[in-house]
Amino acid sequence: MKSINIDGRKVGSNYPTFIIAEIGINHQGDVEVAKQLIQEAKNCGADAVKFQKRTISRILTKEGLEMPYANRNSFGKTYGEHKKALELTEEDYFDLLEYSENLDVFFCASGWDEESVDFLDKMGVSFFKMASADLTNFPLLEHTAKIGKPILLSTGMADLAMVKNAVELIEQFNDQIAILQCTSTYPSIFDEINLNVLQTYKKEFPNAVIGYSGHELGIVIPPVAVGLGARIIERHFTLDRTMKGGDHAASLEPQGFAKMVRDIRHIEQAMGSDEKNVQESELPIFKKLAKSIVSTVDIQKGTKITRDMLTTKGPGTGLSPMRMGEVIGKATLKEIATDTVINENDIDWSE
Repeated sequence: MKSINIDGRKVGSNYPTFIIAEIGINHQGDVEVAKQLIQEAKNCGADAVKFQKRTISRILTKEGLEMPYANRNSFGKTYGEHKKALELTEEDYFDLLEYSENLDVFFCASGWDEESVDFLDKMGVSFFKMASADLTNFPLLEHTAKIGKPILLSTGMADLAMVKNAVELIEQFNDQIAILQCTSTYPSIFDEINLNVLQTYKKEFPNAVIGYSGHELGIVIPPVAVGLGARIIERHFTLDRTMKGGDHAASLEPQGFAKMVRDIRHIEQAMGSDEKNVQESELPIFKKLAKSIVSTVDIQKGTKITRDMLTTKGPGTGLSPMRMGEVIGKATLKEIATDTVINENDIDWSE
């Protein structure tokens, strides 16, 4: 698995997991709430915060804009009014970018139309995130890919053929690609998450970084995804899961997000080396708990040892029981008392 370069930060198989707090529209259309979310994400250990940038009139037809939208999560009488209420201004975005940079957190947003992508590029974002909803939006994918910045591609609501087609298109213009396994339900049920798809992606897309974007309940899935090879984790983030809005219920609050980050970092440490060796810290434990070859009787100097003269006991400071077969038939170089650990220099190995 290769790496991508996000403004000097390497992300890939040999580097720490890149953890994104997906704020999305959980700011309720309020820039001050957005800043609070950025600060909390930083406190939790997130590497990046992500928003969603839309030009409402570009992503919905007149019919879609005027569609009645009356439910507990609505911010307007129509779907258009609802979406506009949750859209921050361009001035807000520049303000939030500066706020994030001062906290040393990467700022990004998924651009849902060409104008939004161009605006984000003008802002100077380090990478682009493509929403699952736009996996099949080839004009938008091509437009974004041609800019040349790393692209993180979510793959919810898609089969493998659809993902391949999207990746092949992007690769014509851009080789900085990350592919994120995703299930686009809010919250996702566990038997539809399919973390094993990460293994499929690693095989099918060896030139891409693999990651996971989740909407499930709880914090256990992202650390498991990291154990399976994900090097980018994105999780929705909120101040309060009971707040009004469609994404809060599938989001993590700060306490949960911080625990998830902690567990991911522990998993990274625990994965360690693929070589099996005795650890330095295990040596004193080995001496205390492991077994040695021990005499069951008094053995005179020059005696040829038989099996009934020996047993195994701790501590593990003498000859290993693995060498029992080597010891039998050998002569002793000195007198060995009953219940004594037998050492290398107690035995005549020349015979």
